[in-house]
Amino acid sequence: MDLGIAGRKALVFGASRGMGRACALELAREGVDVVIAARTVATLEQAAAELSAETGRSVRWVSADITTEAGRDAALAACPAPDILINNADGFPPGDFRDWTPAIWHQAVDAMMIGPIEMMRRTVDGMIERRFGRIVNIVSRSVKTPQLELGLSNGARSGLVGFVAGLARQTVRHNVTINNLLPGVFATDAQRQHILGMVESTGKSFEQLWHERGTQNPAGRYGEAHELAALCGFICSARAGYITGQNFLIDGGAYPGTF
Repeated sequence: MDLGIAGRKALVFGASRGMGRACALELAREGVDVVIAARTVATLEQAAAELSAETGRSVRWVSADITTEAGRDAALAACPAPDILINNADGFPPGDFRDWTPAIWHQAVDAMMIGPIEMMRRTVDGMIERRFGRIVNIVSRSVKTPQLELGLSNGARSGLVGFVAGLARQTVRHNVTINNLLPGVFATDAQRQHILGMVESTGKSFEQLWHERGTQNPAGRYGEAHELAALCGFICSARAGYITGQNFLIDGGAYPGTF
């Protein structure tokens, strides 16, 4: 299927590894000019080199922290007028809400809500002027199935999703769509860190917890990053202009509801 986005420009955050990297690969394969952004130079350099070699396209990188104004400035200096924006940031480790000070809450909100909203604020008008834009926020199933130990993510990501619900209805007439991906358990470094954070509180080993989370899913396994990236690629396509303000669960059927 030709997604109709060859030659478009994409800025992908959190793209040195995991789901962000998989999305960058999917877009580059479709002929998109991709700039990957993350904080760590060494992993960015390696990822950009590997993505370039795999796709035959020059994938560029920029060291940028989405939680800071300087980081957002750096990202837009590297990709000044993106047609496609992928917002993606690590969640915070599990814990007890009694231990979360206001400072920790502000850090979580900056990473998982304010940072992505600021990137939308600074790019959406250009997309409207060019009559094409695709914004995808990689959030979490926690906005549909909240887990107490992930309260920082539940709260901050739900705020982002709520904001998008309003903005997405204003931009779609200009061929600018905004959607959210809600991944469940995926075999990524972020998932490994999450499980490591649960070892002490559960008394179980990492291996036991890892096995349980995969096998207890209705699919009997973890999701793979390329599966989410395939959905992301279609949502970013020219064919998806009538899809906006949606929250796409991709969780192997773990969410138990009908709606």
